[in-house]
Amino acid sequence: MGGVPRDAPASRSSHSGRPSGLIGKQIAGYRVESEIGRGGMAVVYRAKDLRLDRTVALKLLAPELARNDTFRQRFTHESRVAAAIEHPHIVPVFEAGETDGVLYIAMRYVPGLDLRHLLDRSGPLPVGTALRIAAQVASALDAAHDHGLVHRDVKPGNILVAKGTDSDHPEHVYLTDFGLTKKSLSLTGFTSVGQFVGTLDYVAPEQISGRPVDGRCDVYSLACVVHETMAGGPPFQRDDDMALLWAHQYDQPPRLTEKRPGSPGALDGVLAKALAKSPDERYGSCLEFVAALRAAVTGSAQGHPPTQVDLQVVGAPVDPGAPPDPPRWARPVFRRLPE
Repeated sequence: MGGVPRDAPASRSSHSGRPSGLIGKQIAGYRVESEIGRGGMAVVYRAKDLRLDRTVALKLLAPELARNDTFRQRFTHESRVAAAIEHPHIVPVFEAGETDGVLYIAMRYVPGLDLRHLLDRSGPLPVGTALRIAAQVASALDAAHDHGLVHRDVKPGNILVAKGTDSDHPEHVYLTDFGLTKKSLSLTGFTSVGQFVGTLDYVAPEQISGRPVDGRCDVYSLACVVHETMAGGPPFQRDDDMALLWAHQYDQPPRLTEKRPGSPGALDGVLAKALAKSPDERYGSCLEFVAALRAAVTGSAQGHPPTQVDLQVVGAPVDPGAPPDPPRWARPVFRRLPE
């Protein structure tokens, strides 16, 4: 799996045309074995690294991207930054380069499903599962932000869900597609409306308006993903792209409790803050957002106010400014059990 967008139109090129066109061919030291993902700007193949005898996910970008010098330079820079990030929830990038006029990225091959396929197959996830996935993605995003890299395309298709290690960690999540960011693609003109890479369901308002972005735009996109994992769909669903762009910039998100009755009410406030139109009003990091999600769920699960103890009964000093004592019948009774 390579995390390539599956919701964009297929590209027309010698390297991204018919699925069988490259099967068995050798590209930059990799032998193409099968196609595993396709999007508007790239195709991902399962391939064999002939030098190290290992299976990789080989992503080939559309040739028209390689013809843009500015894009090539930024792509090379961002791929190197992504390759330098060592994190358990970021798909390792082994190599990125250009061969025969085509840009390519070789990444770890991750068996399993991406979150898009998992949601399409299973629908909304249990809250605990959604939180575990969100926490792993948040950790990956914050690590990238610490390296000065903003993902800008957080969505279920870029979140890979592999088998975990044990019952306490039933899934291991990887975030992919750092080397192909919207900042890079905007330099080529491919991010105009109608050519937007991937999907508009998870894009932050500041990305749409062309304002500067930082890690808080990934907080917004992650919140859209979390909403979908719990509610079965992203927060904004409209009939056309322009209406969806408008909704992200101006409409208030629906309450999760309306989409998923019975879910903790405190989640509404947490998601509303993460989906704020202004980055300044959101959480400062993805892990801060996930911590608030956890607090909303665990606080609701406890479901009762903290236990109060009558300090006079246990012999503690009494505050003269404290409210009057409750009647004796309402006080707790402590009895020594027979030894």
